[in-house]
Amino acid sequence: MKAESEGKAGTTGGGATRRRQIVLVDDHPVVGKGIGSLLHATHEFELAGQAVNVVDAMELIKTCNPDLVLLDLSLPGPGGLELLKNLQVSHPDLPIVVLSMFDENAFAERVLRAGGKGYVMKHESGDKVLAAIRCVLAGGVYVSPSLTTRLLASFVPGSAPEKKGADTLNDREMQVYSMIGSGMATQKIAIQLNLSPKTVQTYREHIKRKMGLRTATELIHSATLWIRSQCGR
Repeated sequence: MKAESEGKAGTTGGGATRRRQIVLVDDHPVVGKGIGSLLHATHEFELAGQAVNVVDAMELIKTCNPDLVLLDLSLPGPGGLELLKNLQVSHPDLPIVVLSMFDENAFAERVLRAGGKGYVMKHESGDKVLAAIRCVLAGGVYVSPSLTTRLLASFVPGSAPEKKGADTLNDREMQVYSMIGSGMATQKIAIQLNLSPKTVQTYREHIKRKMGLRTATELIHSATLWIRSQCGR
C-alpha cells in the first residue's frame, strides 16, 4: 500500500486550489504509475495512494479520506465488486469509478447496482478516464452511450433482451466463473474467496445448471473462452 495524501480539495493557506485526491485500488504497479502521471498532468487531481488488495484499500481510504476511488475488479481475495459493496456501507458518500479489463457488457450493470458511479475499460484512453472522474465528481454517472441505451431499454416493458449465458449468473457465481476461466482450481478459488471447497463446488454446479453445461470440462472450456473474449485475447 502506497499513500501520498495531500488532503481534500479546497484551498491552501496561500489561496491555491488543492488537487482532488484520488485513491487507486489495483494490484499492478504499472497501472499506478500510468494513473499517477495522468492525474498529475491535469493540475486538477492527485494520486493520493495505491492499494493492491481489499484490506489495504479499506485502510488507505480510511487514512486518506479521498474524493474518489478508482477500483479494479480483478483484485486478489474477495475481489473488487465485494470491496465496492463494503464501501457502500462504510463510506456511502464516496464516489467510485471502476477501471476494469472486463467488457462493460459483462460487469458495468452489476457495478452500478452495487453502488458504483462509473465504469471505464482499461484499454480506453486517458481522456475517457479523466472524463469519468470529472463526471462522477460533478454528481453524474459515467458509462458508454451504448450501455446507457441498453440500461434505459431495460425499463421499457418488453424491450430488455432475455438474459443468457454468463449474464444469468449472480455476482458470486460470476466471480467464481471468471476465476475458473483464469485457470484457478477449486482449492485455490476457495482460499482466495475464504470459502470451503465444498461451497465453491456448489457454485460450480449452480453455474453449470444455469448455463446448460454438463461436465466440469465443459465448464472450464466455457469459462476460458469467456475470459479470452473479455480480455481481447
